Amino acid sequence: MARNNQKPAPQQHQAPDFLAWHVTDKGEKSFWNKVGAAWAHKDSKGFTLQLEVMPINGRIVLRQPLDEPVRGGGDKNEKGRA
Repeated sequence: MARNNQKPAPQQHQAPDFLAWHVTDKGEKSFWNKVGAAWAHKDSKGFTLQLEVMPINGRIVLRQPLDEPVRGGGDKNEKGRA
């Protein structure tokens, strides 16, 4: 049986379905730092997670991206406030 050695067509970059956030709790505040993104598989049975950094503490939270990017880039608590 012959192999199909054709290269797949170049894929356009798709916006992520979720953003990955590293969340650490300091007392009553939670600090959120973006660490990556996730894309749903075509069969809807899983996700590909791409992390830019690997946190060693805290937790990773996946959230759908906001319609508009948040400006300022500062730390946020869980309610989205600085």
